[in-house]
Amino acid sequence: MSSTAPPRVLTVAGSDSGGGAGIQADLKAMLALGVHGMSVVTAVTAQNSLGVQGYWELPAEAVRAQFRSVVDDIGVQAVKTGMLASIELVETVSELLTGVGAPVVVDPVGVSKHGDALLAAEAVATVRERLLPVATLATPNLHEVTQLTGRTVEDEGQMLDAAKALLDLGPRWVLVKGGHLAGEAADLLYGGEGEEYWYRAPRYDNRHTHGTGCTLASAIASGLAKGEELPAAVASAKEYITGAIAGGFALGAGIGPVDHAWRWR
Repeated sequence: MSSTAPPRVLTVAGSDSGGGAGIQADLKAMLALGVHGMSVVTAVTAQNSLGVQGYWELPAEAVRAQFRSVVDDIGVQAVKTGMLASIELVETVSELLTGVGAPVVVDPVGVSKHGDALLAAEAVATVRERLLPVATLATPNLHEVTQLTGRTVEDEGQMLDAAKALLDLGPRWVLVKGGHLAGEAADLLYGGEGEEYWYRAPRYDNRHTHGTGCTLASAIASGLAKGEELPAAVASAKEYITGAIAGGFALGAGIGPVDHAWRWR
């Protein structure tokens, strides 16, 4: 007997050989949240708990072939993007996402948890001009807010202006993540006048937070694929990532990953 397939989510991102972030984190989060995860690998990293020792982009032709192979046969109900590395890959993925007919969650990955660059400096403008306009939701952290808008956010009071600046770049919604600020872990979802939602959670004294951004964006995409409205999808994803951060564990000699399976332990 065959069962009905679960909702399908496609991640377009880089591989993390240490298993804490990137494609690996995305697929773990998707499994934990009850959707079928599929992947388009854009780059391969040599990465562990201490940092990124190197990365190698895949050819645009390989990225395009992976995407068409999945979308044209299996179909998708949401897409999440992560590490895209170069101008050519940002342009390729932006073109592929135009008219995909499913919500697109863009995690505009610029640097790793350890501060290693994962996006060429010259590609930032292409993210602004080509990728953000096709996004249903963009999920920048505060470092990425600065990279994309030139604005520095030092407290919660500056998050709304940053969200407005990001919305002007073309996404339908923006989630400004305040995880780098002191105090509560507060995030702001903004979709224009009258569409402002705050999400708050306790801040845990746990340094093992590798993969936080990838996991949150994948969790939101999973909620959207299951038919949740965006504010509700962000709320459920926030609850999931908060538990994953609380359960983050040591791995190797540096920063360990969040626990994608925390609900099962």
